[in-house]
Amino acid sequence: MILDILAIGAHPDDVELGCGGTLLSHIDKGYKVGIVDLTKGELGTRGSAEIRLAESLEAARILGVSVRENLGFEDVFFLHDRAHLLEVIKILRHYRPQVVLVNAQYDRHPDHGKCAALLRDGVFLAGLPKISTSFKGELQQAHRPRAVYSYIQALNIIPDFVVDITKYFETKMRAVLAYKSQF
Repeated sequence: MILDILAIGAHPDDVELGCGGTLLSHIDKGYKVGIVDLTKGELGTRGSAEIRLAESLEAARILGVSVRENLGFEDVFFLHDRAHLLEVIKILRHYRPQVVLVNAQYDRHPDHGKCAALLRDGVFLAGLPKISTSFKGELQQAHRPRAVYSYIQALNIIPDFVVDITKYFETKMRAVLAYKSQF
């Protein structure tokens, strides 16, 4: 499945909080949108990996995204290394998005910055044909998204641009509140 926009977050709920309204706006315009969570958020203070997975699927249903996946990286302890980069490259090549939305480079939670760095490099590397990857047994072709944008979550960062989500705010909040264990 080819996606126009792929939103990636370190934890389930990052995407909903940071760019859920933007996704709704673009889905309404006919764009095909997906979400990938790097971790299950298993070390979070509240809830469990199983609860957060169920909550993330409900939030995805509310948003109306085409696909939602979880890469199962270890919460807090995932690394910016070859193994994790290859998994990011595989997912980018599989969905072939034109736009990637990702956590801000600097944020309160250290995983958010790690996610941003991993994606920054993964997007570049996904476009290198000499890096060989396969997904579900099929050899993948190189693909580099045209743009990577960071969404703001916890810190007051001055944005480069703003998407008006007024029309979608209530639905965004329903998706956020699907994470009953967190809010």
